Amino acid sequence: MEPIVEQLLASPEPSVKYKVMVNVMGVAKGSPAIWKLQQEIKASSRVKRLLSVREKSGKIPLHPYSKWRGAHWTLSILADIGYPKGDTELIPMREQVLGWLLGTSHKKGIKTIEGKTRRCASQESNAVYSLLTLGLADERADELVTHLISWQWPDGGWDCDKRPEACNSSYHESWIPFRALALYASIKNHKPALQSVKRAAELFLKRNLYKRLSDGSVIAEGMARLHYPPYWHYELLGALKVMAEAGYISDPRCPDALDLLESKRLPDGGFPAEAKYYRPFKDEKRSSGTSLVDWGPTGMRKMNPWVTADALYILKAADRL
Repeated sequence: MEPIVEQLLASPEPSVKYKVMVNVMGVAKGSPAIWKLQQEIKASSRVKRLLSVREKSGKIPLHPYSKWRGAHWTLSILADIGYPKGDTELIPMREQVLGWLLGTSHKKGIKTIEGKTRRCASQESNAVYSLLTLGLADERADELVTHLISWQWPDGGWDCDKRPEACNSSYHESWIPFRALALYASIKNHKPALQSVKRAAELFLKRNLYKRLSDGSVIAEGMARLHYPPYWHYELLGALKVMAEAGYISDPRCPDALDLLESKRLPDGGFPAEAKYYRPFKDEKRSSGTSLVDWGPTGMRKMNPWVTADALYILKAADRL
C-alpha cells in the first residue's frame, strides 16, 4: 500500500476515508465497514455544518441554486462525499430542488433557437446525479432525464448560449449531464440514456478532454488546474473522474490528460488543489460563491486530501496506481 493511501485512511475526515476505501481499495459499498463509515459521515462536523442552515421544515431558506449553499449544491456535495442513502431528512431539500426545476417559471426560461434547446443542463443533471446517489430519486428524476436527452445538441453536449449562430456545446454545461446520464443508464439499463452518454463522451474525447481541435492548445487555463469541489466548472480532475465513472478512462484519447494529472503529483504522493471556486462564508452580505466549510489547503505545493482521494481513484481506474 502506498504511504499516501495509508495517510488518507488515517484522515479525521470520514468522507476522505470513504473515497479511498470504496474507490481505491475496492471495498464494497454495502459492506458493514462502509455502512459504519457512512454513519460517521452523516454525524461529522462537516455535514452538520453544511446542513446547519436548514429551517425546522428541513428546507434551506435560500434559492436552491444559491452558490454554494442552496439545496441544489448541498445535495450535490453530500452525494459526492459518501452521505448514506435513503435519509428521509433530506426530502424537504429534494422538494425544493425539484419544485424549482419542474416549476412553471423555470420551464418558461427554456428556449429553443435554431433547432437547439438553450439550457443550463448542469442544473437538471446535478439534481439527477444527487438524487440517484442519495437514494432519493422518484419518477420526477425520470422526467428530468427525458428532458436532458431531448435537449442534447448535435455535437453531443448541451449549452445555454442563446446566440442563434452558436454551434458548439459548452464543456461546463455538458460534463455533469454526461455524469448523471451515465449513472442513470447503469442503474436503469436505459438505452436512450446510454446512447446519449456515448455521444457526450465523444465531445470530450475528441479533444483529449481539454485541448482545442484546431491547434492542440489548452482550451482554457482553468481546465488544466485541479480543484475541489468543482461545482459546475469543467476542469481536469472532474473530467477524468467522470470518465472513470462512465467507463471511458481506458479510451486511447485519455492518456494525455492522465499524464498531465500525474505530472502534478507531489513528492509525498499527494495532489494539490491548485485553485478553488469558493470563498469562506463570513456574513450574509457577501454570501454568493461562499462555502460553509473549508475544503483543504490550496497551493501548488500543498497536498489536498479531497483532490488526492479523487486523483488516486482516477489513477487506480486507469491502472496507473
